[in-house]
Amino acid sequence: MTLETTDPDLLIDFRGVSLVRDGNTLVGPVDWQVELDERWVILGPNGAGKTSLLSMAAARVHPSAGVAFVLGERLGRVELRELTTRVGMTGGREVERIPADEVVEDLVVSAGYAVLGRWREDYGAMDRDQALNTLESLGAEHLARRTYGTLSEGERKRVQIARALMTDPELLLLDEPAAGLDLGGREELVDRLGRLAADPDAPALVLITHHPEEIPPGFSHAMLLSHGGVVAQGLLDDVMTAANLTEAFQQQIALDVIDGRYFARRARRAGGHRRAE
Repeated sequence: MTLETTDPDLLIDFRGVSLVRDGNTLVGPVDWQVELDERWVILGPNGAGKTSLLSMAAARVHPSAGVAFVLGERLGRVELRELTTRVGMTGGREVERIPADEVVEDLVVSAGYAVLGRWREDYGAMDRDQALNTLESLGAEHLARRTYGTLSEGERKRVQIARALMTDPELLLLDEPAAGLDLGGREELVDRLGRLAADPDAPALVLITHHPEEIPPGFSHAMLLSHGGVVAQGLLDDVMTAANLTEAFQQQIALDVIDGRYFARRARRAGGHRRAE
């Protein structure tokens, strides 16, 4: 491959990519490749560069250095709007702009037209059926006629994901989807994302989180970031170790794996209970 070409099986192909703002390196340099059927989780502490990396993967910003391909298109050589409907993303500023009185069905169906909510558009039965089917896949079809402002935080997260899926994206990026949820809401969302990860027709997934407990079953790969740099990346089980988490979060971390889920905690000092390795 040259600087102008990429492997057609790669949805994300980052080579030495960095993002710099006001002289500060937010993330990078990073080499990162995501294939068609992969499900990735990106973990790290606050300020690690997770959202900056995801913004480039969403083709919302250009890298400051390096070569970045998203869905076969090189960033800097393609209009970012051309990739908008091919990449679904939750989180960020768009969520903050959702009106409280927006009807959920309209919020989801309007994503297919790259607008936020319904204005004067006339949506057909096929569009509405797709919106309802997408909501149903996330266990949220009963919310279709509710207004966004009446939803719980967990319900809002599922509606946001349904909106991101409305365009049948090739790549779905989830920026801290469990943030702000209580235990029940988190577990419901993790279960739904696990089902999505297991669906062979689902797009490639990239999930950002601070917490190993929020990694759904069925995710295949992981990247650990710290201070903008990569601590480890690769197959999930290889990356998710106590040693790697300790390095990324800069404190002694113990890690348990129970029924395919990861649970992390600060390790006790000598003299306390024996910690799991």
